[in-house]
Amino acid sequence: MALRCAGPGRVRWLARALAGPARLLPPPAAASAPLGPARLPPPRPSARFASTAGPGPEGPQRRVVVVRITSPIAWLRTRFYYLLIRLYFDQEFSVEEFTRGAKQAFSVVSKLLSQRKLDLLDELVSPEVLQVLKEKISLLPDSHRDALAADIDSIMYTTEGDVRIYYDDDGRKFVSILMCFWYLNGANLPDEVPGGAKVFQIVFGDESTKEKKHLLTANYEFQREFTEGAKPDWTITRIEHPRLLE
Repeated sequence: MALRCAGPGRVRWLARALAGPARLLPPPAAASAPLGPARLPPPRPSARFASTAGPGPEGPQRRVVVVRITSPIAWLRTRFYYLLIRLYFDQEFSVEEFTRGAKQAFSVVSKLLSQRKLDLLDELVSPEVLQVLKEKISLLPDSHRDALAADIDSIMYTTEGDVRIYYDDDGRKFVSILMCFWYLNGANLPDEVPGGAKVFQIVFGDESTKEKKHLLTANYEFQREFTEGAKPDWTITRIEHPRLLE
């Protein structure tokens, strides 16, 4: 799964997470009747973020280390659903490849949101979500809009929030995967944002060269239809940037 830019006016995501190259298109009608356990909220795994800085040939070097502690129950649940996908939908499904493509999609979409280039998201985001985004983006202050952008190298941690399998009333089959991202951003945000929530900060370097970064989170949901004969297209059907894009 990979993202590439085809010229300055067009962005396309080539998704190979489940079956060959694919591009994102608007999703079908809302699905119903989920299979398996009820949907769980995105997990909030405990993690320790540590930064180190030291002299190098071109100045101070920076590193952020993430120590992941994941709930065993949540991990087993997502792996069970991935097994179902491989058994009943696509034998070549790869969690690693899907995750790489999801990170690339998140980076591209978040930058386009930050730049207010929503017209380039038609093939990436569902029409319903895109309409809501247009209304919210227009009301954001510049600092919050800048904080939406995530460079691919600034994504510190990625995990699956939820995996679901659907059948709608017409018997069509769908898979939905919610991905959660933690990323660093240097936007000029206040220490507290609306709602009284704190923004976690990381400072690199010494007093003369220090650089402050905010550790932010985002949740993006990807959906694909698996009905026989359907195109292997993925669509982003949910976008959340807590404390920024409310």
